[in-house]
Amino acid sequence: RHSFSFGHYYDPEWMGHSALRVINQDRVAPGGGFATHPHANMEILTCVLQGTIEHKDSLGHAEQIPAGDFQLMSAGSGIRHSEYNPSQTEALSLLQIWIEPNEHGTTPGYQQKKIENKPGMTLVASPDGEAGSFRIRQQARVWRLQLAEGETLEWALQGRHGYLHMISGELTGNGLAARPGDGLLSRDESSWVLTACRRSEEHTSELQSQR
Repeated sequence: RHSFSFGHYYDPEWMGHSALRVINQDRVAPGGGFATHPHANMEILTCVLQGTIEHKDSLGHAEQIPAGDFQLMSAGSGIRHSEYNPSQTEALSLLQIWIEPNEHGTTPGYQQKKIENKPGMTLVASPDGEAGSFRIRQQARVWRLQLAEGETLEWALQGRHGYLHMISGELTGNGLAARPGDGLLSRDESSWVLTACRRSEEHTSELQSQR
């Protein structure tokens, strides 16, 4: 499922949001996957929601990334990789998030880590690797958010663009309802008031106010 134009889906009105270019939710059948293909000048963050993904790349990495782990591939001047579901019985579900970098032609890099899923906002990626997060080449922050049913949280954007992708549950963001697979975005809100109607899990991205 594509939030913005990707592959065969093209809509010139939906080419991304600030530095956020892609956020796809992929479901990969047992034994399925994506053959070796290239990327360049993109920060590609993968969050495994269910199952395990097998990653191989031109830098020599051959890794298995289980549910709960995150992977960051900084494509830089160029990288080739493949992604497969190694299981013959279990489906694979993941989020893939592409962020346009503020530097081009840099040395490609790879990072992988487990980021605990805990209540409230957990920083996943940031420009300086703050609080043990992935370091990305962009003035953007990516958070994982978990709210209990009935819980309310205020997300201060401080003049930056925001994007929220629902993983599970139901919530309202400044009065707008969101269910699994939905996205909420803003360009000029100072903050969002998020209230969980059911226990909810989301990814949020805080992005530059200008492209």
